[in-house]
Amino acid sequence: MTVIDIPGSKSVTARALFLAAAAEGTTTLLRPLVSDDTEGFAEGLTALGYAVRREPDAWHIEGRPAGPGADTAEVYCRDGATTARFLPTLAAAGHGTYRFDASAQMRRRPLAPLTEALRTLGVDLRHGEKEGHHPLAVHAHGVKGGALTLDAGQSSQYLTALLMLGPLTAEGLDITVTDLVSEPYVEITLAMMRSFGAEIRQEGRTYRVAPTGYRARTYGIEPDASTASYFFAAAALEPGRSVTVPGLGTGALQGDLGFVDVLRRMGADVESTDTGTTVRSTGTLRGLTVNMRDISDTMPTLAAIAPFADGPVRIEDVANTRVKECDRLDACAENLRRLGITVRTGPDWIEIHPGTPTGPAEIATHGDHRIVMSFAVTGLRTPGITFDDPGCVKKTFPDFHRVFDAFVRTP
Repeated sequence: MTVIDIPGSKSVTARALFLAAAAEGTTTLLRPLVSDDTEGFAEGLTALGYAVRREPDAWHIEGRPAGPGADTAEVYCRDGATTARFLPTLAAAGHGTYRFDASAQMRRRPLAPLTEALRTLGVDLRHGEKEGHHPLAVHAHGVKGGALTLDAGQSSQYLTALLMLGPLTAEGLDITVTDLVSEPYVEITLAMMRSFGAEIRQEGRTYRVAPTGYRARTYGIEPDASTASYFFAAAALEPGRSVTVPGLGTGALQGDLGFVDVLRRMGADVESTDTGTTVRSTGTLRGLTVNMRDISDTMPTLAAIAPFADGPVRIEDVANTRVKECDRLDACAENLRRLGITVRTGPDWIEIHPGTPTGPAEIATHGDHRIVMSFAVTGLRTPGITFDDPGCVKKTFPDFHRVFDAFVRTP
């Protein structure tokens, strides 16, 4: 059995940085993810006037409940969706003029439901070029609060950003959601907010957030469940192989750990305890139809091993994967077809038929870290797979190739 120490969760690290910056006192984050996305978030906080001190296994953030320490700032969000969506929302609670921009990839990704919601709350927010996209400027004068309706059918991050803003408003926030994707990510948000002292009530599809502010604390970051999916998938794929990921067990916050339930349905042996999760190959992968709306970041992982199943694999209700770092549905289909696999797609689904992927082939990554890491798993049984941009894994797991190679070489 191989034990893999997975880096900290990107989702948890980003939320913890927001909550720490907004809290009264100094927060210490233990084992935060160190990657392009999280470093970009931390640098964004620094630009806004928050004090962030980074040590190898701990980051210390001096909170500013009244908002950014800088009156004016320019923040570059890189490729990070959490940075690009959370930091303008955090800045809106302060007082000053804050300008945000991002990479070409992030500029293409939508923001409109979030920015329209902020405007509903009275935030003076202006897009610099294309409406509903970066760049943008926030002319902040605090947020009174109130009630709003939100469509979070494209991204749960819109709801997360507004929920985290709620305790910083003068009167609290009531958010009624008309549509919601990736709901387990919202559960992460609610649990973390409460651990920093927030009070939230959920009544049907309405979230009522009290204007409590936040309290600093020491907070440990659990391993990234989305990243773990590549190692779990590899263990399920390769006969005789098993892997254990400590720190991701029955009490884990992240919904993407539900990927192991998909592997269980396909025939893998899965064991979860309070200290970790183990996946073992049984030598068989069964085809299935699965709704992955709530764990859509692991859709490419499943797509990458689907050809090795004994029947078709149909993944449904994943329209939101078309507006990620790239159109992941089309990217998965394109690359599987390059490998000789029969694939059908629709607006929100992909169906992959059994076959033997054949190389050599260069995977078109579209600059998307998840395409690289997913098809690295396909490469376990397909010699000759290469990537046109292998380095884009720096977004969430800069050391992925070395760690995965070491895992593959371990009996």
